[in-house]
Amino acid sequence: MNEKKSLLKRLTGSRLMLPIISLILVMAVNIIFDVAAGRNPFSFFIVTLQRTTSNGNVLYGRIIDVLNRGSEAAILSIGMTLVVSSSAGTDISVGSVMSLCASFCCMLLAGYGVSSATTLAVPLVVGILGALLMGTLCGAFNGTLVAYFKIQPMVATLILYSAARAIGLLLCNDLIVYVRNPSYAFFGSFLGPIPTPIVITVICIVVVSLVLRKSALGMYIQSVGINDRASRISGLNSNRIIFLTYLICGLFAGIAGIVASSRITSADSNNIGLYLEMDAILAVALGGNSLGGGRFSLAGSIIGAYTIQAITTTLYALGVSTTQAPVFKAIIVILIVSIQSEPVKAFMKKRRLARTVKEGGAA
Repeated sequence: MNEKKSLLKRLTGSRLMLPIISLILVMAVNIIFDVAAGRNPFSFFIVTLQRTTSNGNVLYGRIIDVLNRGSEAAILSIGMTLVVSSSAGTDISVGSVMSLCASFCCMLLAGYGVSSATTLAVPLVVGILGALLMGTLCGAFNGTLVAYFKIQPMVATLILYSAARAIGLLLCNDLIVYVRNPSYAFFGSFLGPIPTPIVITVICIVVVSLVLRKSALGMYIQSVGINDRASRISGLNSNRIIFLTYLICGLFAGIAGIVASSRITSADSNNIGLYLEMDAILAVALGGNSLGGGRFSLAGSIIGAYTIQAITTTLYALGVSTTQAPVFKAIIVILIVSIQSEPVKAFMKKRRLARTVKEGGAA
């Protein structure tokens, strides 16, 4: 009996508990919806090989669609997790930076002032590296303001949130630039039967996880987030660590921008990455991470990102329009932030303490 209580206590105390429960609830809603519609109750999980004219046999299914369409949010949530942990603030510019990187990449590949191109003006690697460099520069700009100028993160990143899309439009000469080239479309297409965005997301997750596990970077980030002053006293360069997390966040925004623009083989500055900063922040919160900084769970953020995409897919399946979907996401944000608030945590701790005392007295 004590072993069962101990196991239950470990499960309920895990950071992954909230994202896993949220994901299970979303899946349950899909099952109920499918049963009500007279479909197979497990159709959400069915994956099949479907023949296409351009890509051959590819994986097809609702869960594949969730993993594919949620790739950009998952990539952004990696950088957002590190930023929130180190600076106790959010980078609200990632969606706009993502759009800027996509615009810069397509402008390089098509050529300035060209609205549509089938042949590349420069080698593909130049466009890709250009997008990554642009994302890194944007991250460095945000990191400098937050780490060295001590500007509140939301205020500091508000600059690029407002300006990045406009810069992207200037780079594209106020045009939607189309790059109709198979080599560029690959990043948003398929690698064999698997959607390439899923492969890119897995590579990003694996690389960051290995870096955090095999080095002390993860511990340094958490230390700075928990207590910046104590970290400096112990010898850590907290400013440099915060700057580095924003640099990484910008880099991943660049990767997400490449994936997003490659899907549509174009750079639409006004729509690429629109509202994705909200999804990235929500993924971090849904992943059981405190928005006040400190300890973080990268796995929780990834689960949170795909949970949000599953919610979006489910809302569309239920007939909710694209204009109404953000309202439901906002409600979810309110619920999650409320659950993580100090008064709620104190109340739950008090209830657990009272239950423990009562069980001890009964024994």
